[in-house]
Amino acid sequence: MSFHATAAQLVTLAAEGEEHHGGNHESLSPYLTGIGAFAVLMVLLFITTRFNRDR
Repeated sequence: MSFHATAAQLVTLAAEGEEHHGGNHESLSPYLTGIGAFAVLMVLLFITTRFNRDR
C-alpha cells in the first residue's frame, strides 16, 4: 500500500469521525485540560531541575 493511499484512507476516516461527533467532546473542559497539562509540565520541570544539579 502506498503512502498516498494510506493518507487518503486516514483523511476519509477522520472526516467520518467529525461528522458523527462534531470534533468536540462535551465532558472535556478546556480549562481543566489546560490546568492539568500545566501541572504535569511543572512537575516534570521540578524533577528535571532536581536531577540536573551540579555536584
